[in-house]
Amino acid sequence: MTGCILRGIGSFYTVLCDQDHREYTLRAQKKIRHQKLKLMVGDHVRFTPGQEEEDGWLEEILPRKSMLDRPSVANVDMLMLVIASVPQPDMLLCDKLILRAQHGNMTPVICVNKVDLGSELVSQIEKEYAGTDLRVFSVSAKTGEGIEALREEMRGRVTCLAGQSAVGKSSLLNALFGIELETGGLSRKTERGRHTTRRAEMMELDGMFVLDTPGFSLLELQNNIEPQEFAQLYPEYNELADQCRFQPCLHDREPGCAVHAAVDAGNLGAGRYERYRELLGEVRENWKGRYE
Repeated sequence: MTGCILRGIGSFYTVLCDQDHREYTLRAQKKIRHQKLKLMVGDHVRFTPGQEEEDGWLEEILPRKSMLDRPSVANVDMLMLVIASVPQPDMLLCDKLILRAQHGNMTPVICVNKVDLGSELVSQIEKEYAGTDLRVFSVSAKTGEGIEALREEMRGRVTCLAGQSAVGKSSLLNALFGIELETGGLSRKTERGRHTTRRAEMMELDGMFVLDTPGFSLLELQNNIEPQEFAQLYPEYNELADQCRFQPCLHDREPGCAVHAAVDAGNLGAGRYERYRELLGEVRENWKGRYE
């Protein structure tokens, strides 16, 4: 039988079966553990169900079409980056997640939640990512604004929600699908989010598969990205690359760089460009030390 891993707790995994649409509790066979293969939520697997009170066995991980190591999920079509005006958005984290999605064969989108508190952040994000094909959704889990458009974008896709704590990922799912997930908010002492989602978990809701993931504030870039490959992950920079004086151009400190000129002219987002240069520095260091 085949199915999809919905969640994993300890050494036990809950799998939704493709054949009978039932959930089975399974353990990984020794060959999977000995091969040190990491089972992920979203993995398509082959398994044998248990008899009566016995647990069944996961026998094989089927080929993945996409994956992320943090959040640790597989076979995602769309990575939805949820941000809000409160808490203050970590745009460097946002850019790292976009890069992870692009490098991992997923479509990234940005969902600006809590627009009932004001729409300034939406305008800022649209300006920052002008020239990209990144879609920006303006929603309010509290009032329902923009929820229907977001639901339509998710239809027919496996969607993973990611972002900082307290941006309203669980509240967003509640508004989208009429469920009652636990929600948190901000800690009064630290003004940082309280974690209400403790592990990645896939849910089938209204015929769609959705992954809710724990909020986090730190994310490292992969250490196997070549600097030139990294530069090509920015589509708005690629469109101008042929106009740069030097080929190839990393759009950093090279003279005659068309990207730098576009930023200076206000045609490309200055904040995103500064974050690009910061991340490019990380990529260069990681690439130098990849064999150490």
